[in-house]
Amino acid sequence: MKTFRRKILKLLGYSYLSIVLLPYNFLYSSTKKIINPNLSKEQKDIMFNEGTERPYQSALNYEKRKGFFHCANCDAKLFASTSKFDSGTGWPSFTESLPGAFKTKIDYSFGMKRIEYHCSNCGVHHGHVFDDGPGSTGKRFCNNGLCLIFKPES
Repeated sequence: MKTFRRKILKLLGYSYLSIVLLPYNFLYSSTKKIINPNLSKEQKDIMFNEGTERPYQSALNYEKRKGFFHCANCDAKLFASTSKFDSGTGWPSFTESLPGAFKTKIDYSFGMKRIEYHCSNCGVHHGHVFDDGPGSTGKRFCNNGLCLIFKPES
């Protein structure tokens, strides 16, 4: 009986949270704009529903050429290839973004506090930034590869 009561209380708690958070998510998502009509279903899920691709799936993990990484939705320049490093996490990782490339918000999903970042131009989700990166910044921008397009230096 106690476990049943706990399940009901938990369900009511989640229902209450969704009622409180739903308007925020709706307002926040309304600032996101589909600019690239050729985005795949998986890209849309990651960018507009704050999803995550499976690790080690992106060819950009192995990209070593000089150039820039752009937003797959709006083509904004986000990262220079010189800031890319192999974090061993399975997602393209960078020590720093280009100035003004992202806006951040706090994400409490998965029961922990994380900093989530979104393209400052079109508002789509790209990934999370952590304080365990190498170099002088100490940052690790962990980006979904499907959210990026690499453009090599010409």
